[in-house]
Amino acid sequence: MNNIDNLTSMVVFARVVETLSFTEAAKSLRLSKSSVSREIAQLEVRLGTQLLNRTTRKIQVTEVGMSYYQYCHRILTEAQNAEHFIRNFHEEPMGSLRLIAPVSFGSQCIVPALNSFIAGNIHISVDLELTDRTINMEKDQCDIAIIIGREMPHHSLTTPLIDITWGLYATPDYIRQFSSIEKPDDLPRYDYLLFRGPAHTISLPFRKERHKLDIEVRSRFRINNSVALMSSALAGAGIAYLPDYVAHEAVAEGKLIRLLPEWNMDIYQAWILFKSESTLSSRVQQFAYSLQNKLKQNLANRKSS
Repeated sequence: MNNIDNLTSMVVFARVVETLSFTEAAKSLRLSKSSVSREIAQLEVRLGTQLLNRTTRKIQVTEVGMSYYQYCHRILTEAQNAEHFIRNFHEEPMGSLRLIAPVSFGSQCIVPALNSFIAGNIHISVDLELTDRTINMEKDQCDIAIIIGREMPHHSLTTPLIDITWGLYATPDYIRQFSSIEKPDDLPRYDYLLFRGPAHTISLPFRKERHKLDIEVRSRFRINNSVALMSSALAGAGIAYLPDYVAHEAVAEGKLIRLLPEWNMDIYQAWILFKSESTLSSRVQQFAYSLQNKLKQNLANRKSS
């Protein structure tokens, strides 16, 4: 049995079951009635079972036919969704686009991508909410939400956006206070600038090839915003544990240096969450596509610089 040969017949069969009429099925599929009848007959031969009981007056679906229909219906639905996606994607996007994103990531990564998107799509208006609160896709009024975490969100319409790597950063003047730092054990154990949490100590992960280390350090200053953490690092207040995207510009300008760049630390993931299939308009799809490309391009530029 060739599964590819079955696809057309499965769509035809699904339409026959839904209309209980070869004539109506043929009309909706823009086929001749004889073509529909032939597809069903050939499908039954390939499957080796009877799907329909036919009389001159009516069509009855057999028990196995009704079970088989459930699979055919899903294929038909997916085909229609795929066609709907392509049709929407090529329409000129217009209307409003509502987004929610984390404060720091939104300010430094999402807003620049939005600027480019708005410039190229003059019929779109954007409403962006920057917040670090927990997102509820059922209750929040948005088309797209950007969230950051270690695990994939429990939401049906989710797409990975970009990896967010972390590192330790400090000013050159601050680092000159210490002897050469060549490995994690050489790091000082105090004056770290960390995200606010219940503990004053944190275990920092270091990974390089097969080597894995966890170094416990102490924090005297904790803030719930990475940009504010970087500001404190720039003021010489200590060593900040930051997402690399936050510190990239300061590093390029020589204001901060990355400590132990050959070691990998935490990696989080940014995700795009879509409200629902019914809200996947052309503007939503094209912005998501534009955002993914923009962030990948920015990441490639940083690695090459």
